[in-house]
Amino acid sequence: MYCDECKKKSATVHLTQMINGNITETHLCEDCAAKKGGFMFDVSNKFSIPNLLGSFFGSNYGLQGMQPLQQVSSCPNCGINFSDISQTGKFGCSECYSAFEQEMEPILRRIHGNSMHIGKIPARGGGKVLIKKQIDKLKSQLQQAVAGENYEKAAEIRDSIKELEKKMD
Repeated sequence: MYCDECKKKSATVHLTQMINGNITETHLCEDCAAKKGGFMFDVSNKFSIPNLLGSFFGSNYGLQGMQPLQQVSSCPNCGINFSDISQTGKFGCSECYSAFEQEMEPILRRIHGNSMHIGKIPARGGGKVLIKKQIDKLKSQLQQAVAGENYEKAAEIRDSIKELEKKMD
């Protein structure tokens, strides 16, 4: 497949845009893609997974509007700094998550929509998982109600727990 712009070189960049339900596909060579700009990777470095992941962290790739946060100079455990993480897209160790928590929060929210992982519930047997979560939540509310000496509320919560436990069987 040849480039849609120059029609000479082989297309290596394939873009799909969806605007108001209309899908537009564009196939470009590396040179034409670089001229168009706005891509998440540098053509001179060639496309790679680390470049793609690193582009999520860099200020040159759509994060201009974000306020720069006070950066930790380096991870106390492995010594990697945030600029290295932004270039490679990889953390050095598990301590990096704590060391760079402030820098990562807005990035994770932008990519995933949330910074806390809540997981998925399986389609088959997922009902029991939901009921278990509700029971656990109610048990913690029950403990709070008893600690606050709100016994009427505690009795209501206890009854709700019993109903849910019957559903589990």
